[in-house]
Amino acid sequence: MTKSGQSAFSVRWRLVLASTTMLFVELALIRWAGANVVHLSYFSNFILLGSFLGIGIGFLIPAGRGQWLKRWTPIPLALLVIFVRAYPVQVRQSSSEVIYFTAVKTTGLPQWVTLPAIFLLTAVIMAGIGKITADLFRQLPSLDAYRYDLIGSITGSVSFAALSWLRAPSVVWGILAAVALLVLGGRRNTLLYGIPLTAMVAALFLESTAAGVSWSPYYKIELKASPTATRTYYISANGVPHQSTAPLPVLMRENSPYRQAYEQTPRNPHKRVLVIGAGNGNDVAVALAHGAERVDAVEIDPRLQEIGAQLHPARPYDDPRVHVHIDDGRAFLERTNAKYDLIILALPDSLTLVSGASNLRLESYLFTREAFEAARDHLAPDGAFAMYNYYRKAWLVDRFAGDLDDLYGHAPCMTTFKRNAAVLVAGMTPADQSCQQIWEPSGPVPAAATDDHPFPYLLHRSIPTLYLGALGAILLVTLLAVRLTGVRIRSTFRYTDMFLLGAAFMLLETKNVIGFALYFGTTWLVNALVFFGVLLSVLAAVEVRRRLRRVNQLLLQLMLFGSLAVAWLVPTQAVLSLPPVGRLAAAIALAFAPIFCANLIFSDRLALAPDPTSAFGANLLGALTGGALEYLALLTGYQALLLVVALLYLGACVAMRFAGRGSDGQSAHQPDETVAVKS
Repeated sequence: MTKSGQSAFSVRWRLVLASTTMLFVELALIRWAGANVVHLSYFSNFILLGSFLGIGIGFLIPAGRGQWLKRWTPIPLALLVIFVRAYPVQVRQSSSEVIYFTAVKTTGLPQWVTLPAIFLLTAVIMAGIGKITADLFRQLPSLDAYRYDLIGSITGSVSFAALSWLRAPSVVWGILAAVALLVLGGRRNTLLYGIPLTAMVAALFLESTAAGVSWSPYYKIELKASPTATRTYYISANGVPHQSTAPLPVLMRENSPYRQAYEQTPRNPHKRVLVIGAGNGNDVAVALAHGAERVDAVEIDPRLQEIGAQLHPARPYDDPRVHVHIDDGRAFLERTNAKYDLIILALPDSLTLVSGASNLRLESYLFTREAFEAARDHLAPDGAFAMYNYYRKAWLVDRFAGDLDDLYGHAPCMTTFKRNAAVLVAGMTPADQSCQQIWEPSGPVPAAATDDHPFPYLLHRSIPTLYLGALGAILLVTLLAVRLTGVRIRSTFRYTDMFLLGAAFMLLETKNVIGFALYFGTTWLVNALVFFGVLLSVLAAVEVRRRLRRVNQLLLQLMLFGSLAVAWLVPTQAVLSLPPVGRLAAAIALAFAPIFCANLIFSDRLALAPDPTSAFGANLLGALTGGALEYLALLTGYQALLLVVALLYLGACVAMRFAGRGSDGQSAHQPDETVAVKS
C-alpha cells in the first residue's frame, strides 16, 4: 500500500491518467489557441512556456498545500476557451526585423491584455493538473512514479497525434479532456468540475459546428463561398486569408502571376512540372492549361488539397496527368530522382510553427540556400525555377533573388504586382529565360538563409525586440508566480543540477525536432514521431536505471559528452546525402543517444533525491528556461545550440557534485522502493 492508504495499482493508473491529461491538454492548448488567436501560432512556444511554468509550480508546491488549485482547475480552462472565443484578438505582427504573413484587420482587446491573460490562464490550468499529478507522484518511489508519468506522457502524445490524423474537431479534444478531469476530480467534485467543463465543451461545440469550419493536422480551416463570383471559394487558415479557388479564365488573365513562369521561359517545353505548395490546385490547373504531360503536385496539408479536389472549378486533381504527393516540399526534393522542365514554389507561406518547441515555420526549409540548390539539381538542362508570393518587404525579394543570382550565375526575371507581390523566374542559362525586367537589388542584399539558420523572414541575425520583451515578461512572471504560490526558492537551490538538466534537455529536444524536420520533412507526422521517440528514449533510460543497483556517473557523463561531440561534428549535409534507410539510422543515433545518456544521469539523480517531487518541479522550470534559450538559434543557428546544451550539462554535472546526498550514496527515500513496487 502507498502512504495514503490507496493501493499501488490505483495510484499508478491515476498517475498515468493525470500525466496523459497533462500532456494532452498542453498540446491541445498549443494547437487551439494558435488557431483562434491571430498570429499566436507564430509564438506557439509561448503556450509551451506557460505550461512548463504551471506544471513546475504544481510539482514544487509542498504536499498538503495548494489543494485549491486542484479543486478549481476546470474554471481557468473554461475561462480561457470562452475568453478566446468571445474576443477577436490578435498578436501584433508589424515589425521591421521579422515578417509575419497577414491580410487581416481585427479588433479586440489590446495585445498587452491578450498575451498576459492567455499566458497566465495557461499557467494556472497546467498548475492545477500538475498539482494533481504531483500528489500522485509523491505516493510512489521516485523512479516508479517517473516511469508511469512517462507512460502517461506517451499516451497523451499518441492520443493527440491520432486525433490530428483523424482531423477531429476541437469539441472532441474538449470532451476527452473534460472526461479525464472529471475522473481525476472524483465524485466529490463532480458538480464543481461539471459546470465549467460543460461550458467549455459547449463553446467548442459551437466552434466545431460553425458553417465551413474544419480542422487539418496544421490549421483550423474556414471555407466561404464568394458572394459575387460563382464557384469561387475563400480559404482561411488560423483566421488569416490563405488561398482561394478561381476559374481557369481568371487564372489565365493577362498579367496574372500564375502565367509568368511560362511566359518568361518560351523555349521551355513545360512537359514535366513540379508544383510545391499545390494547395487547392490553382497552379496545377495553369500547368495543365500550358500543356504539361505530368504534374507532380506537392502539398503538405491534406485538407487544403482535399478542398481543391472537391471544389476547384477547373477540377485539376481529376486529371490523370496530375500526381498528388501529401508531403513536405523539401523532403520530396531530397527523395525524388526526377528531372523537371519547371519547378514552381507556389505561395508556400505557412501560418504556424513546426512545433511548440521551435521557431521553425513549416516552409522554412524551402527557402534556404541548400533547398534552392536541391531544386536546381532536379531541373532538366533547359529547365527553369520560379517562385512567387506577397513578400511584404523589398529586402525579402532581394534575399531570394540574390540567392538565385549566385546559384544560376545570372540575375533572375522579376515581375512585380500590387500588394508587394513578386514573381522570380530563373532559367538554367540566360537563354532559358526571357525577361521584361531583370532583378536589381533595392539595397544591400541580405545573406541567404541556410539549413543551419533557416529564418528567411528574419532580416539580420538577431533576436527581435518583440521576442525579447515577451521572454523578459515571461521570466519575470515566473519569478513572481513561484514566490506568490509559497514555493521556497532557497529550498530549490539544492536542485540546481536538476534545473540545468531540464534546460539542457529542452534545448536538446528542440534541436532534434529541427533535425528530423530537415531530414524527413516538417510534417505533423514527423514531428509526432520525434516526440514519441524522445519519450521512448527517456522511458528506456528509466527502465535501465531501475534494474541497476548503482551506476557509474563518470562513465555516463563521458558517454553523454561523447555523443554530443559526435552530433556536433557530423554535418547535416552528410546525413542528407545518405539513402533513406541510412539517413533514418544516422538521425536516430545522433538524436537519441545523447537523450538516453542524459536521462540515465537524470534518473539516477531523481532516484537519490530526498524530495523527488520538488526535484522534478525544478527540472520543469529548467525546461521553461531552455525553451527561452531556444531563441538563441536566431543569432547562432541551430548547430551551435549543441554547445549551449553541452555547457548546461557541464554545469549540471558540477552542481551534482555539491548536491546533498546520504552518506551511503542513497537518499532516505530510496530504501522504500522495493517494498512499494511490490505492494
